[in-house]
Amino acid sequence: MNWFSKLIDSASNYFAHRKGLLPTIGILLVIVNFILPFVFGLNLITGSNLFLHLGVIVAIFGFMLAWAL
Repeated sequence: MNWFSKLIDSASNYFAHRKGLLPTIGILLVIVNFILPFVFGLNLITGSNLFLHLGVIVAIFGFMLAWAL
């Protein structure tokens, strides 16, 4: 459990100086989700909107983390 505490501590130190990184990655994932069906057609990943859901979760987590830091 000590390694997890060190991981959280180093991640918070990293993201403290880069507060907009996670929301930017989330927005890019949403844009990728919009573009993928035009490039690859409809398949399992594009049909389930995997990148849309992942992007929204990452962006919300980034906003919450930026607010806390």
